[in-house]
Order: sequence, then structure tokens, then C-alpha cells
Amino acid sequence: MTAWLERAPPALFCAFAGLAALSAYSAMYAFRKPIAAASFDHVAGWPFALDYKTALIIAQTLGYAFSKIVGVKLIAEFGQRRRGVAILGLIAAAWAALVLFAILPAPWNVACLFLNGVPLGLIWGLVISYLEGRRTSEVLGAILCASFVISSGVVKSIGRILLDHFQVTEFWMPAATGAVFFPLLIIAVMGLSAIPPPNEADKAQRSPRSPMDRTQRRNFVAGHWGALVPLVLAYVLLTAFRDFRDNFAAEIWRALGYRNVAAMFTGSELPVAVVTLAAVAALIKVRDNLKALMLVHGMIGFGAVLLAGSTIAQTMGLIDPLSWMILSGAGLYMAYVPYNAVLFDRMIAVTRETGNVGFLIYLSDATGYAGSVGLMLLRDFATLHADWLGFFRDAAYATAALCAVCAALSARHFLRNHRAA
Repeated sequence: MTAWLERAPPALFCAFAGLAALSAYSAMYAFRKPIAAASFDHVAGWPFALDYKTALIIAQTLGYAFSKIVGVKLIAEFGQRRRGVAILGLIAAAWAALVLFAILPAPWNVACLFLNGVPLGLIWGLVISYLEGRRTSEVLGAILCASFVISSGVVKSIGRILLDHFQVTEFWMPAATGAVFFPLLIIAVMGLSAIPPPNEADKAQRSPRSPMDRTQRRNFVAGHWGALVPLVLAYVLLTAFRDFRDNFAAEIWRALGYRNVAAMFTGSELPVAVVTLAAVAALIKVRDNLKALMLVHGMIGFGAVLLAGSTIAQTMGLIDPLSWMILSGAGLYMAYVPYNAVLFDRMIAVTRETGNVGFLIYLSDATGYAGSVGLMLLRDFATLHADWLGFFRDAAYATAALCAVCAALSARHFLRNHRAA
């Protein structure tokens, strides 16, 4: 299969590699996101003022964040050996934590969500390592990032179906949903393992990718902190807002007056995926790496404008709630997806320095998920006591404004460095 892919036309290669990566990461979502489909109202044995579901999501996010901190080193240095075995082993460990979650009573089972999040946080870096550093990385990254937009909704829909039609309890539903996706995961990892490494033409245009030791990581950050600081700050806000929208989608849809939330999870996200990923994939036509990097910054800024503009329009009654969720989702993911698909890939190509995308993504993720936890705690404990919609709108405005400013500061750094050179 590897030899065949080396000779395959670019379109066929992209279809195979992109589908394998999309399937692998979509399967991962089945072990992470089913929790969001349940309400967990009136849980016996829960003694704390903090909402039980919020506690579960915070515990999982803390595990995920811890994994990202560890991943700054692990993923940067991992290399290409035994990646498939690592993916399968990590997800199996995450599923075992979900089984323990169903068996143990509250409040002790909350810790199982932390154990679930730790191994899952390393999956993205392993999957993206199969795709980076190629002339087709934009297309491959766009296909992979479809998992952000589509898979979470699909997984939550399946979780609701298990709850509503198969009488699976809320505590066993996450493990049951994961079990449904094990066959897809195994097939997807076999496909990833067949992908050949970047060829010489890829290396010439995008620069070779290699593991980074501590000194190389430190030097890269020191040389580009003027861009990395605002980019990471923007990513913190985007991650927090995206996780809040994703984890509490059921509550937001009900606050908007919708009752068939299982259908809304998937139906509202499909248009978002089409718009966002088409924009990212179009960057493959831009061969000049600096120009492409500036276009990526422009995409982040435009996403921020769309997020704020659609929220203003819905508040004024100019668009209906469904249109708002689609447009705001498109704005959010237009700003968020480039971080995980093309931003850092083009950044390394522009600098021509030793590095890999995994290091930069995990550097951003390590702080991004801390922001996600902070936003959830703010919602539960702040004296504002805002309703779901009010809090969601305020968060949209703040995220959009600060992300637009951060994107402009980062772009300025690279333009100044280019003129100085």
C-alpha cells in the first residue's frame, strides 16, 4: 500500500491519507465527547455546589491540558516509529477510564474523566505527524480538521440515540459510544501506517520536519516570541470558547428553544465544516509561504469579524437562532482550524528552521485548555450568574475582539522580520 501511495496521483493520495486521518481522529472523539450529550441531572452522591456535568468536563479538560503540557516534549521528540501502536494504546487506556467511570459511584468517578483526558490529549500530535511538511498539507489538514466540526456532533448524536432508544444509562453511554467506534479506529490506524513520508519535492518546498530537542525548542520560541505570544493568547480564547460551545451545546440549543437536540448537533455543524475547510484547503494554491502565512492570519481575523457580526445580528433579531449558530460556528472555526492545519506548517516553512508542527500545536494547547477550564469556572462561580445565552454572547464578543488584535500583532512580526531580512 505504501508503494502504491508513493506513485498515486496527488488527488488520490490526499483522499486516502486525509480520510485515514479524519477517521482516526473522529474515532478519538467517540472516547472524549459523548459526555456532552448527557445532562447528569440530580446525580446521587454528589455533595458539591459545582454542577456535576461541569465537574466532569473540567476533570477531563484538566487531563487533556496536562497531556498537552507533557506533549510539548513528547510529541516534539517522538519521531515516526510505532505511532500507530501508540494511538491504539492511548485510546484503549481512555476507554478503560470510561468503563471505570460507569462502575464507580459519584463523586469518585469524576477522577476517571481526568484519566480519560490524559491519553487522548496526545492523539492529535501523532495523527498530524503523518500529514505535515507536504505540498498537499493544506488539503490534508483541512480534511483532518473536519473532525473538529463534524465528529463531535455525530458522536453526541449517537450518544443521545443510545440514551433515548437503547436505554443505555448516562453513566454507561460514554463507554458504549466508544465501543461502537473501535472498528473504525483500527482500520484508520492501518491506513495511517501505510502513508509514505514526505518526498524530496515536499522537503524542498516546505522544509524537512524532524524531532526537536530542548535547545531547538527554546531557540525557536526565543526567535519568534513576538508572534507566538499573541497567537497563543488568541488560541487560549478560541479554545475556551470552542469548548464551551461544544460541551454545553445541549443547554445552548434548549435555551434557543430547540428540543430535538440530537438532530441539531450534526445538522448545524455540516455547513460550518464546508465553509471553513474549503477556505483552508484553498491555500494549497499559494506556493509562496510568506503570502500563505499572511492569508492565514487574515482568515483568523475574518473569522473573528464573522463571529462578532453574526452575534450582533442575532441579538438585533436580524437572523434566526439556527443561522446564528451556523454563522458564529463558521467564524469560530475559521479562526480556530488554521492553528491545527496550516498556520504552524507555513510558519516552519517561512522560517526554514528545524522543527515540527506538533511542538507548536502542543505549546498552544497547553495554555489553551487552561483557558477552557477558566471559562467554565467563570460561568459557574462568577457573581454575574449569566444565563446560557447571555454568557455565550458575551464570550463571543470578547473572543472576537481580542483574536482580531492578536492576529494583527502576529502578522506584523513576520512582516517586519521579512523586511529586515
